[in-house]
Amino acid sequence: MGIFSSIKDAIFGKKAEAAVPAPAAPVATEAAPAAPAAPVAISEVDVEAILSAQAANAGQELNWRTSIVDLMKLVGIDPSLSNRKELATELGYTGALDGSAEMNIWLHKAVMRELAANGGTVPADLTD
Repeated sequence: MGIFSSIKDAIFGKKAEAAVPAPAAPVATEAAPAAPAAPVAISEVDVEAILSAQAANAGQELNWRTSIVDLMKLVGIDPSLSNRKELATELGYTGALDGSAEMNIWLHKAVMRELAANGGTVPADLTD
């Protein structure tokens, strides 16, 4: 699994956990057993709402809206240069893999665009 998949799973998994109720304990009755509840389909994930809620509970100030390093910290992924290089390669970055501001800004925008392409609702100002 790649770095982007880990980011996506960390964000989208929060929605999945909230959307799918825990199964109820079976009740013994003489009637026919009830059909299991159908899982709730997840069509769109409000990325901004999930990340904002996580940031509010992070215990430190993280500027996830503009910083790829803070975004990765927020979702529990090591923001080391080696991981950012791997993410850049995964997402098709063609510039120098040197951890420059240019690379990091590109990475943040690319991650937000990919989250949107994978069913996330992301504000336009985070993808431009």
